[in-house]
Amino acid sequence: MGILEGKVAFVTGAARGQGRAHALTLAAEGAEIIAVDIDKPIANVAYDHATAADLQETADLVEKLDRRILATTADVRSSDQLDAVVAQGLDTFGKIDVVVANAGIYTQAPFWEMDEQMWDDVQDVNLKGVWRTMKAVVPHMIDRKRGSIVLTSSVNGVIGNPNAAHYAASKHGVLGLMRSAAQSLGPLGVRVNSVAPGLIDTPMTNFQGMYDQMAGHPGADRSDYDRAALHFGILRAQGALPPETIANAAAWLASDGSYAVTGQNIVVDAGHTIMPGFNPAPVESF
Repeated sequence: MGILEGKVAFVTGAARGQGRAHALTLAAEGAEIIAVDIDKPIANVAYDHATAADLQETADLVEKLDRRILATTADVRSSDQLDAVVAQGLDTFGKIDVVVANAGIYTQAPFWEMDEQMWDDVQDVNLKGVWRTMKAVVPHMIDRKRGSIVLTSSVNGVIGNPNAAHYAASKHGVLGLMRSAAQSLGPLGVRVNSVAPGLIDTPMTNFQGMYDQMAGHPGADRSDYDRAALHFGILRAQGALPPETIANAAAWLASDGSYAVTGQNIVVDAGHTIMPGFNPAPVESF
């Protein structure tokens, strides 16, 4: 019997990457799944967008685990769409015990070169989308006086990102939202925590801009990225981590085993944030 046997979990951004890993890990631990993702590109996102076919593949994989799943194309930028999915999920399963607000996007540019659309798209998905997701489910959890909500932040929400200040700002915002929601919902029986992934091997990190960023020079390839990734953390032989690493942490936070844990950010980064670091390219003259 898994640690989530008998529970129902709502996962956003579930078509692939970390979201798919969350859906499959929670299902393997016994949960029924409500899964959403988009089926269209978002401006300035340099990697391939999620599709309805990707979401269907997630659904097929969950069903192979002998778990039920309601998989629906929906956009976390729309409260109406999220509200409709939650209503359908409650009609189908009768309850929602767990929320994993995972949907997110990543784009790159110096902050002074961004236009407002680039900034706003990241905030709308990564931060406001998390708020919308919580808002859609929390009234049901308050009525039941129970529930566990897990939000996806990032190490960029702890230490920043010079190549993506808008992304880092959104992930810092997730931490503020998590802590505030934990304070509000704790007396009502609902726990709220977050996970902060380090470098995770998903479509979000597999594109030219990330290869160049990790390698520290333009024209890098995946092999350059893999070598650089080994320097990202402090644990031996751990480079870009598989998404299941994050899903395992989220599954524990979702489970009754973490019944006394709320308002906490669990960093899963192979030790990246504890490293003293170094300046690989100092400016040597004034």
